[in-house]
Amino acid sequence: MRTSTAHDSALLPPTSTQLLAQHVAQGLSRTPKTLSSMYFYDDAGSRLFQQIMALPEYYPTRTEFALLTAHCEAIGKALRPQEADEPFFLLELGAGDGLKTKILLRHLLETGAQVTYVPVDISAAALDGLVASLQAELPDLPVEPVVADYADALALMAARPGRKAVLFLGSNIGNFLPDERLRFLRRLARPLTSDDRLLIGFDLQKDPRIIRAAYDDAQGVTASFNLNLLVRLNRELGADFDLGHWQHYTDYDPLDGAVRSFLVSTKAQTVNIAALQQSFEFAAWEVIHTENSYKFTRPILDNLAAQSDLQILEYFTDDKDYFVDAIFNVTS
Repeated sequence: MRTSTAHDSALLPPTSTQLLAQHVAQGLSRTPKTLSSMYFYDDAGSRLFQQIMALPEYYPTRTEFALLTAHCEAIGKALRPQEADEPFFLLELGAGDGLKTKILLRHLLETGAQVTYVPVDISAAALDGLVASLQAELPDLPVEPVVADYADALALMAARPGRKAVLFLGSNIGNFLPDERLRFLRRLARPLTSDDRLLIGFDLQKDPRIIRAAYDDAQGVTASFNLNLLVRLNRELGADFDLGHWQHYTDYDPLDGAVRSFLVSTKAQTVNIAALQQSFEFAAWEVIHTENSYKFTRPILDNLAAQSDLQILEYFTDDKDYFVDAIFNVTS
């Protein structure tokens, strides 16, 4: 029998908690301090985001929902193989509750498409809820849920043979910094063939007041969503953030099209994180930058596609030109 050694354990991949700890140690040592929005989406965060999507100020969800409803026939035709009976996978990154995707799935099934749905999400609870609702609403749909982050999902996609249509809805692409966005799209394109399709949602630039209100709602749900990141660090890393001394702040810069969200320390304080055996000092009104949400223009999208070895096959937008669902394929 072989016994484990310290060397053996060093070869094991890090756990999700270890990865979170590493990220926090790095992010809170920077100037300015930063934490990634990908860590918003524990089970509580996913539930809060469901509430955000129903808020009157939060236009992106209902706008993309209306867009998909209006154009589902054309989008379905663009995503599926030309041969009507050819099976394909519809793989969705960050599936959430699948509310908008169900519009496409329902249409594809009604038109006889041989589709298998592969929802990918970091939250197991969100996927469990989605699978249960699909079993009730679309019982004939084959579903293969995957609990993973985007990096693991990309590896999964590369290893999966067969025709694929990849969805990245909700303008989640806007959460990436420009350089990160380009790297992500290039990685996303790499495992695709010219027969595969990629649908990405992009929130467009518009009245700055409308955009800002969507990220700072009157009911304070978005504030709870942002602050839940500190709750998660307290629970999973043994941190001692006192939420009474933190507040949510966000603003929109129309010059670069970015919404930026922050957690603001309302007093000078020290935060201890047991999992790191480390403390971090915060000055009064010092911020932790937690999220970017970039808004786009058509020229930006054209340039982004060209730099990513992608070409835009079709644009679909809403009647106010608030949002675009663009369909791409690879050029090489």
